[in-house]
Amino acid sequence: MKKKQDKSTPKYPIVWKKKDFSIKIFCSIPNIATGILLTAAENHFVIDPGDGILRDLSKELGVESLKKISHIFVTHGHHDHLGGVWSLLTYLRVMNKTSRLKIYYPVGCIEIESIYQAFTKVYANDLPYKIELKKISSGKNFSVKNVKVKPFAVLHKEFLPNKKNKRIVPALGFNFTYGGKTICYGGDTGYCDSLVKAANGADLAVLEAGHKDAVDDDMHMTIEEAHFIGKSANKYVLVHIPE
Repeated sequence: MKKKQDKSTPKYPIVWKKKDFSIKIFCSIPNIATGILLTAAENHFVIDPGDGILRDLSKELGVESLKKISHIFVTHGHHDHLGGVWSLLTYLRVMNKTSRLKIYYPVGCIEIESIYQAFTKVYANDLPYKIELKKISSGKNFSVKNVKVKPFAVLHKEFLPNKKNKRIVPALGFNFTYGGKTICYGGDTGYCDSLVKAANGADLAVLEAGHKDAVDDDMHMTIEEAHFIGKSANKYVLVHIPE
């Protein structure tokens, strides 16, 4: 018997576009992978390159456009948001990318720093392009390729090895504004005021709902919480919902 799909489970890819500003969410599955492509005019940016991002970008963009990707934005260091970094960096090396690649990530995100250190050590004498790590924090707004970027702190935690206690994970959400339109991407987070403010009035809010049912923790939002925040945006989609 064919399993009936839960109506709350999103169907990927999810695409939103206004003129020459768009976002394509290839997937966002807890503990598996996330992968997002943001496009503004002819410029392409990668957000949370989880496992499979190279396959998706290759199919979507082709070799030459993929080589021109100049910026990667990382919300936090969990494997389902970073699992595709090594393969993407290696592919760009093999395809002889020569332009600079900047990776923006939260202060304290040691995972991306470790990947960078290992990668540049392996290919120290054979890397045709420059990788530049850019630590960022909440409130430090900046612009890239005419896209205004506003990072904001979110509340995300993980269990310690004892599976009882938790610690805070360095994590950010991002508001991307281009051509008078704003996309709010919250990344992984529990319910927090900073996300409420960031999503309010956005043209699109991309919100995680890592808990289908009410759970008393601050690791992920529930579907109900995500819907509540999303209603303050012009449009919203829920992602990162358990399958």
